[in-house]
Amino acid sequence: MTARIISGTAIARQITEEVRADVAELKSRHGVTPGLATVLVGDDPASHVYVTAKVKACLDIGIYSERHDLPGYTPEDDLLALIDKLNKDPRIHGILVQSPPPPHINENRVVCAIDPRKDVDGFHPVSVGRMVIGEPGFLPCTPRGVQVLLERSGIETVGAEVVVVGRSNIIGKPVANILLQKAKGANATVTVCHSATRNIAEHTRRADILITAIGRPKFITADMVKEGAVVIDIGINEIGRTPEGKRILTGDVDFEAVKEKASAITPVPGGAGPMTIVILMSNTIKAAKMAAGVQ
Repeated sequence: MTARIISGTAIARQITEEVRADVAELKSRHGVTPGLATVLVGDDPASHVYVTAKVKACLDIGIYSERHDLPGYTPEDDLLALIDKLNKDPRIHGILVQSPPPPHINENRVVCAIDPRKDVDGFHPVSVGRMVIGEPGFLPCTPRGVQVLLERSGIETVGAEVVVVGRSNIIGKPVANILLQKAKGANATVTVCHSATRNIAEHTRRADILITAIGRPKFITADMVKEGAVVIDIGINEIGRTPEGKRILTGDVDFEAVKEKASAITPVPGGAGPMTIVILMSNTIKAAKMAAGVQ
């Protein structure tokens, strides 16, 4: 058996067309243009790539975009003042401060400074609390993207044994919380494994759906996966460069071996990654509708 490949690229392309139509309707029927502000402190190359991709996506689907690039030495108070300004700007419905900031900036303080009504990244304590208790709100983009991948690939989560490898606040914990909710596209039995878990393979071999986000290249081997399992690999690990300088990426899963055992699997790149930006766009549109009182 060779696994069906779950293409995040293809699914993200479908959703992009849907959100583009949603933006057009908001503009034509309600006179509302969704607005997203991105803030980048410092010159981290990967962060620049991510922010550029987000700005490009905004332009592509018709979202108003503001990009604020600040030098790495920017004082925390100056960053907080900018966030306060964006909180008060009616043109801006979503605020994203690219992570990680320089070491002298307290990231938690920055996240908490964002108006929860504009927290399209889904990391504000108000958003996290709503997610945990199952109230409507903004869900973190990559974890929500994983849920959408499963839904649109026809993979049933109700009653499924889901094992999440990784407990970060960005991916592991949110995706676990999302999938255990008593709701459509969730209602699973969820186990979270981490660095202190004994005999991780005993847990992963029980999984109907295995989700990995640990940042360790090819950590999940074929003997750790149940026959017919669905494998969602969120890990992105650089393992080298081509002669032209292009990054060579691999996931947390030994893709070539595991694809012969799984029923469905995401590739890296092209799996969960493309979903992150399209969910960010969707969250921004949601924020704009909320601000305008549009159902």
